[in-house]
This record gives sequence, C-alpha cells and structure tokens, in this order.
Amino acid sequence: MDMLADAPLLAIIPAADLERAKAFYRDTLGLTLSEEGPQEVTFECGGTKFGIYETPYGGQAGHTLASWKVTGLDAEMKELRDRGVTFEDYDLPGLKTVDGVAEAEGMRAAWFKDSEGNVLCVNERADG
Repeated sequence: MDMLADAPLLAIIPAADLERAKAFYRDTLGLTLSEEGPQEVTFECGGTKFGIYETPYGGQAGHTLASWKVTGLDAEMKELRDRGVTFEDYDLPGLKTVDGVAEAEGMRAAWFKDSEGNVLCVNERADG
C-alpha cells in the first residue's frame, strides 16, 4: 500500500484567529495567498503550499512548526525585522542564540513567532 506516497502533502498551521494569521503571513511575511475558505487559507512559497486553519488551539505548540531554507540568513532576518518580526533568543542545553542566531553542525538558524504564537524558523547551511 503506497497510496500516500503518491498523494500531495499539505502542512497545516493552527491559528486562533484566522484573519489575523492571514494578515501576518500575507502582509508581514509577504507570502502569496493562493486559496481562501471560511475556516482555512492556503499560501504558496518556494513551490510549496501550506494551509492555516482556525482552531482554539492555535499557538500552543512549543516547537518549530515550519522552517524556510534560505541562502542569505542575515539578509532575510534584516528584511523580516524591518517588517516588524522579532526573533527569539534561546539559552538552552544544546541551543544558544546570539542576536537571534544559533550556529551548529554546518547550519545557522533563527526562530520567530507568528501572530498566533506558533514557532517558525529561517535557516541556512553555514557553507552557503
């Protein structure tokens, strides 16, 4: 049974307030809204689609829900900061950020929260 192997996968991000989340992803992050329904919206970026749906449980996960692979982390962070995004700072065993950036094992990454409190990430391979 490999039916799922041929089926497209659409990641879904929860939002307590769908209109607020839609505005954040469209206006703050600059993503393209491709579909819109009464309880769910779909965005496109980098050839991938993901959905956002309304639920009272939006923003309750403490882990990263989505991560963008970029080639210029510093430039992406500057643009996001210019758009009002605040990057998280962590000082945990195995994860410490400096000015919002963690570096480890050939990877540089930075985390921020969306309008609902969901944890999102931008990251690049340290070698470019």
